Amino acid sequence: MSSGTTTAPKGLEGVVATNSSICYIDGDRGILAYRGIDIHELADNSTFEETCYLLWFGRLPKRDELKHLQQKLAEERRLDPAIIDFLRRAPKTALPMDVLRTAVSALSFYDPEDRKNDHEANVHKAIRLTSEIAMIVAAYDRIRKGKNVVEPDKSLSHSASFLLQLNGTKPSSTAERALDIALILHADHELNASTFAARVTAATLSDMHSAITSAIGALKGPLHGGANEAVFQILQGIDRSKADPIVYVKDMLAQKKKVPGFGHRVYHTEDPRATHLRKMSHDLGESSGQRQWYDMSEKIEHFLKAEKKLNANVDFYSASTYHTLGIDLDLFTPIFAVSRISGWTAHVIEQLDDNRLIRPRAEYMGPEYPNRYVPIDKR
Repeated sequence: MSSGTTTAPKGLEGVVATNSSICYIDGDRGILAYRGIDIHELADNSTFEETCYLLWFGRLPKRDELKHLQQKLAEERRLDPAIIDFLRRAPKTALPMDVLRTAVSALSFYDPEDRKNDHEANVHKAIRLTSEIAMIVAAYDRIRKGKNVVEPDKSLSHSASFLLQLNGTKPSSTAERALDIALILHADHELNASTFAARVTAATLSDMHSAITSAIGALKGPLHGGANEAVFQILQGIDRSKADPIVYVKDMLAQKKKVPGFGHRVYHTEDPRATHLRKMSHDLGESSGQRQWYDMSEKIEHFLKAEKKLNANVDFYSASTYHTLGIDLDLFTPIFAVSRISGWTAHVIEQLDDNRLIRPRAEYMGPEYPNRYVPIDKR
């Protein structure tokens, strides 16, 4: 029996769940904008730190405001020794996303404003979490490999410092800029699953760390943040087997397997983020001598666009981009979190600034009421 006359769309597709001034998407025209500024303009001209300011404060910063934020982010590149100890004690076989989820929850124990939930305190937490999450991802990766934790360089940009802490060497300007653009492109995407999870948690008047922990749990899923890992697994399979990429994908389709990295719930044309990641994958492949990952990706993209009218999404070329940057496969999704923390925190701040508990209803489709209780000896 249904409780109403309409049926709720599966997955809440097309349902408007809140008002927001953070992210604008036009799926029919392939537009993504933060605070009204097109993602192409930001990718071409901005930095991740400047994009963070835009998301958190609603406008682009003046020169002194940007410098102040850069200094604050650099100052917050520190982890309590207890967090480092936790990373050392975590199983070396643990998934980095699981370690990140638990470490972020534990960060609240050591946050100086843990019990404050006002606007100013949450902005401070946003800055701290943005620096801390990057450090956790890099530190755990080195610890699990038996390497020393690299101290951050506060004179470097957020992207350069992360790559330094991850790889142990200062990155090239090409690698730094490539990661910076990737972080900008992944910074926010309206009410995706992880952002919605964060807002739902925040709406109960829970704290910032709880909301971000919820978001990380949602991001872990292969239908959300884990998709680019699945893309690179396909590229690895093609590389190992020396197969023709098109033949390999045709075989997948014949087996009714979905090819990850294509299609999008919102975009009905090319994902605007894929435009930049495609170029980054090409340029990094050229400069690093690892052109094969881009070449395979390009062949697959052309085939699926011609045969299935499918467009590449943000996950497709981010796979080859991240690999060429020296990032391990199981770090692809944590890198997503290194970027998306900026958007998550912006949404938590917005939610708490004008809060109402998020409590939707479900369309009941179960046994007709009243469905009487039957004593156990009469069933």
